Amino acid sequence: MRIHLIAVGTRMPGWVETAYADYAARLPHECRLELIEIAPAQRGKNGDIARARQQEGAKILKAIPRDSLIVALDEHGRQLSSVDWSGELKAWMQSGRDTCLLVGGPDGHAPEVLSRAHQKWSLSRLTLPHALVRVLVAEQLFRAWSLLANHPYHRA
Repeated sequence: MRIHLIAVGTRMPGWVETAYADYAARLPHECRLELIEIAPAQRGKNGDIARARQQEGAKILKAIPRDSLIVALDEHGRQLSSVDWSGELKAWMQSGRDTCLLVGGPDGHAPEVLSRAHQKWSLSRLTLPHALVRVLVAEQLFRAWSLLANHPYHRA
């Protein structure tokens, strides 16, 4: 089973790439994390936000592997605890299906992406920078795995 983090945005700062790679490398082979970056649509001063969101959404949908479970990260989604993430990871691993976690662009997901998602999750009520979301997702997936493996990383 693979977990695909499909995220709008490219050219992240070095600290993001380092932190993301560190947590992704900690995950075992049976639930490896793969990043798929989507180039953001052009936005200008008077840019058409709906058009940009639609273009990004089309690229996201095209990047989703066939028969994957799709989780859209969205501000209106359900908030989960670290223990909840662990339960979800366990279910994903038992299903054998690939899972896709989708991170939209600066204006969120296109309606087509949200309608295709099996689940919608919110990482926080806070507004988070996209770069930090990658690191947070990778860390929470490692934490979820550590709970399943009785690894001492999670100490709550």
